[in-house]
Amino acid sequence: MGFNVLIVDDSSAMRKIIKKTIQISGFDVDNFYEAGNGIEALKVLENNWVDIVLTDINMPEMDGITLIKKLRQSDIYKGIPIVVISTESRDKKVQESLAIGANDYIRKPFKPEEIKDTLIKLMGEEYVRTDDEEMEGFGETDF
Repeated sequence: MGFNVLIVDDSSAMRKIIKKTIQISGFDVDNFYEAGNGIEALKVLENNWVDIVLTDINMPEMDGITLIKKLRQSDIYKGIPIVVISTESRDKKVQESLAIGANDYIRKPFKPEEIKDTLIKLMGEEYVRTDDEEMEGFGETDF
């Protein structure tokens, strides 16, 4: 049984890269859902159950920080693991996102292994990657 993953980023290209990275990694996913901002993400959540949310911080209409706050305030969604994937490198923003409830933070550009390892850590998949193992099709590329 796979996981349902919600990818929230205002860049459709970045959503596709994250989705493809997860697919190639072999992480067990049943459904991918996508949203371009926090408002769209909340609409997706109204109609679909997701097991984990991957979100950017800087987005129009509703940013990732506001989305995290809303999810953590909700009795229904407060337990969903949240991973921030963002170009935001200011320590203040990173610490803020973790302090308000994000479970982990990945900086763009990222190595594909970072996403897979983070998903495995948070979701409890039984898989251990060796240091010399490369994800097929990616090599040492950063995204």
